[in-house]
Amino acid sequence: MIDKETIAQLKPGTRVKVHEKNGIFNGIILSRKHGTEPGATFTVRSKIADVGVEKIYPIYTPNIKKVEILKTPRRRVRRSKLYYLRSLSDKKIRQKLGV
Repeated sequence: MIDKETIAQLKPGTRVKVHEKNGIFNGIILSRKHGTEPGATFTVRSKIADVGVEKIYPIYTPNIKKVEILKTPRRRVRRSKLYYLRSLSDKKIRQKLGV
């Protein structure tokens, strides 16, 4: 279960490491939906073997042990959903977000 301080830091553009029961997933948060209500989710995107992989995590799930905040964007992110990052290379993403 994720604590309230970490939930407040889960914003689009943040690079995170999600510790699940069956492994670890690193990536950038693309979106956050439904605030802090029971059905709230966040989407994490990463590249694995040159293939883009996205996972959607419910915030209040017992399957997540811990969420580590690795980096926050240096620049202010002006979008609430960063779906345009899907078509960009890793270098362009770093340039745009400053992560």
